[in-house]
Amino acid sequence: MEALLASANNPTSLKRGDVVEGEIVRIDQDEILVDIGLKSEGVLSTKELPASGYGSLSELKVHDKVLVYVVQPETPDGHAVLSLRKANAERQWRLVEEQYRNNELIKARVIDYNKGGLIVDVNGIRGFVPISQIQSLKREEVAAGGESQETAAKLASMKDKELQLKIIEINRARNRLILSERQAVQEWRQRRREELLDELKPGEIRKGVVSNLANFGAFVDLGGADGLVHISQLAWSRVNHPSEVLHVGQEVEVQVLSVDKEKKKIALSIKKAEVDPWTTVEQRYTPGQLVTGTITKIAPFGAFARIEDGIEGLIHLSELPPGMDPKTSLHEGQQLQLRILRIDPERRRLGLSLRQVEEPDSAKTQSQGQSQSQSQSQAAPGSGSLEATTKGATDDKMKLSLEETARRQESGQHQHEGRGERRERGEKGEREGRGERRERSEKGEPSLLDHLPLGDDGEITAMAEAFRAAARQRNKNLTTEETEGSGS
Repeated sequence: MEALLASANNPTSLKRGDVVEGEIVRIDQDEILVDIGLKSEGVLSTKELPASGYGSLSELKVHDKVLVYVVQPETPDGHAVLSLRKANAERQWRLVEEQYRNNELIKARVIDYNKGGLIVDVNGIRGFVPISQIQSLKREEVAAGGESQETAAKLASMKDKELQLKIIEINRARNRLILSERQAVQEWRQRRREELLDELKPGEIRKGVVSNLANFGAFVDLGGADGLVHISQLAWSRVNHPSEVLHVGQEVEVQVLSVDKEKKKIALSIKKAEVDPWTTVEQRYTPGQLVTGTITKIAPFGAFARIEDGIEGLIHLSELPPGMDPKTSLHEGQQLQLRILRIDPERRRLGLSLRQVEEPDSAKTQSQGQSQSQSQSQAAPGSGSLEATTKGATDDKMKLSLEETARRQESGQHQHEGRGERRERGEKGEREGRGERRERSEKGEPSLLDHLPLGDDGEITAMAEAFRAAARQRNKNLTTEETEGSGS
């Protein structure tokens, strides 16, 4: 009772500009009565209420707690004049102060710009983002300032966009609210990086966007954290620089190789997120097939050529056209018609030939010819014993003829050496040697062809014809030597 009497004798003292919390006690079409602890209720005009959302007439109910702004502590009628709109602004300032203390990130829409930066709406409060705190502007654009036409055009293009921001300065007395997009992005990425380091598991596939390229690889943004794709993990084929296969802003699929939480590093692979082309190479290519290849590297022992992404083979020096020097005749990027020689998927080896594109494999042709000759020379199954005996006798005679030919050639070599020695001893010995040869010729030694067999059609074989030609040549040489000797 004493407390009630004390509160009645000492009513709440309010002044203009105070923001207090009250309870709605009645809602009329033109006004709302709010109990704020005074002797009489305060009056809130419905004309200043927003059409929708928080604080609209449809949203308010009796006994709701609302924050109101004291416009006039007391009128002649004894009621206080209140404002909900101004109270909302105060409410937002209080919320902004709490976000500032908690280092929270907020989102705000760009409503205007000037040469110094962007003006944003933070739930009814005008905030400012300096040009140096805008993430999308480069250093040279920041240095040029808003007076540059390019920078001004970029600032204008950002109007009505929603930005993620962080409050870096607040001053209620001067209604000053400064925000930064750069710091917001950095903190968001740092927080997201911590989350990703806990989420990512080796072997899983993720989508990302190429954020930067370097000589040693590419960085891929996984949605808040960058992972490195080493140059050896960019593609199944050889890559000299990441720019050959990627560009900044490109969306790619990557496989997580490893996650180092202590060093906060993420290793990624693009090629392992794809099917290894060597696992299915034998389904697409066969030895002997003609393909189009692109020279990728010149080596001392030949050249390497790529026939598709991830499939690269070697053109050895022996498989280049005779006399071709790869260093002078070939160059990287050159396209050629090539023939596949062999495929080794396990060792990832592919043999290619440029020589055999127009010159088919002679070894293969020769092998086919030999197999045909062997099949023709083999006796047919079930033939009579007479044919077998005749064939055996023919082989024996051929063997004897060949042995006799070898002996006579050796004898002729010794006779030739003897003639050289006799020539050195004098003309008399040389004439005697020619006489002996003439005598052997006149006696008519048996021809080498006497023991050679005839074919089934009565014609001599090709081997016999060769021996006959050799005998004619020898007789011709003897006659020429004798003629020269007699003339001397």
